[in-house]
Order: sequence, then C-alpha cells, then structure tokens
Amino acid sequence: MTVSFFDLHADLPREGPGLDNSTRRALAMTGMSGALDIIDMGCGPGAQSVVLLDALPEARVTGIDTHAPFLAEARRRAAAAGHAARFTAIEADMAAPPLSDACADLIWCEGAIYIIGVVRALRLWRRLLRPGGMVVFSDAVWTTRTPSAEAREIWADYPEMTTIGGVRARIVEAGYRNVGGFLLPEEAWDAYYGPLSARERRLREEFGDAPVLAEARAEIAARQAFGYEFGYAMFIASPAAA
Repeated sequence: MTVSFFDLHADLPREGPGLDNSTRRALAMTGMSGALDIIDMGCGPGAQSVVLLDALPEARVTGIDTHAPFLAEARRRAAAAGHAARFTAIEADMAAPPLSDACADLIWCEGAIYIIGVVRALRLWRRLLRPGGMVVFSDAVWTTRTPSAEAREIWADYPEMTTIGGVRARIVEAGYRNVGGFLLPEEAWDAYYGPLSARERRLREEFGDAPVLAEARAEIAARQAFGYEFGYAMFIASPAAA
C-alpha cells in the first residue's frame, strides 16, 4: 500500500490547529446568537461545525468541502451529537459554493482560507451574507517581522503568509472591517499534531515509511524548532458600510 495524504488524515479530529474553546471564544466575540444560518467553508471532518451546533441550539450549519470522506465524517459527527437535522453537507469548491445570495448570517472557515486567499475569499463570500452578517476565519501568521530562512522554508507553499496586522489590512482591502480576533494558544497545535503524530506512527509501523509520512514528521519537528516564529490566529470580519 502506498500511503497518501488522505490515508494519513483519515482519522484526525481536526485538519489544522484549533480548539473547541477557541471556536466558542470566537463565536462569543461575534455577539451573534439564535436561529443563525451558518456556512462552514472547508469544513473538513466537522469539528468546528459540531461545536457551533452545540453552542447554538437553534442554528443550522451547512458544511462545504471538496473531499467526500470528510463530509461523510462531518455528517456522522453531527448525527452522533444529536444535530443531524440541523447539519447539511455539500461537496463543492468554497470558491464557488452552489448557494443563493443572502443565505447566511455567519460564514466560518477554520484553517482553510489560505487555499483561495483572504481577500479573494472575503470578496467572493460577501454575496452570501445577510445584512449584519460576519465572517470568522483562522489563518497562519508570522509572529515575528523577520522570520528565519528555516521558518520561511516551512511555509514555502504559502508565500502570501503575513502577520496579524497584515491579515487585518487584507480584511480592510476586501471591503470589511475588523471586529476582533486572537492568536490561538499552543494547545491548539497540540490538538492537531498529537493525533497526526500518532496516526503517522501507526501507518509507518503497518506499511513502512512513505514520503507523506516523512513530510508530516518534518512538519512537526519544524514546529518544535521554529514555532515561536509563526502561529495561527482567529479573525472576525464584517462587511464595511457601502
């Protein structure tokens, strides 16, 4: 068996750094409640979808992802938490979701906005928001103004990565205002890399080493060596008045 990226990530609780508490904290910062219609862009296996459904008993969440097995797992988790009737999964590109205008009160995107870029995503998603709607997303950020060559190499696939201030400037560039945000704690990385490391070891023991497993080990080691130079942050944005 040749181990693939999706083999490695098949059983992970999350597809990036994050915590249930951080999801709840960001939701509280929006000041929103009640029977909200929420779109979870790049929902992955649905960790944050379930947290939102738990926190908002009247809300409805639509998960968007291109990977059908992730959507199946998100459905399973929502059902296991008693939220099957309030969760819908759609296999689609989050850059072109098959959704009508003004269909959402809140758009959520943890760890996936980098795929299409902050400015582009916010501009594309604006049509989906109702008046008073918001976008909450997390993104990788530099925590130093002068990252080392080693740290830059770790994030070579994300050349647009910037600081928290840089992301906030992009929010304004996209025609939104900054509502709030915060840097995720170190525990958010542990919640991702702990299960990833355990899964990597199991696959290596069963099938031998593979490039995707070596890459995962190198990524985790790089975080341990240079993690003080980068982090993940939550951002809350609201369309600016025309």
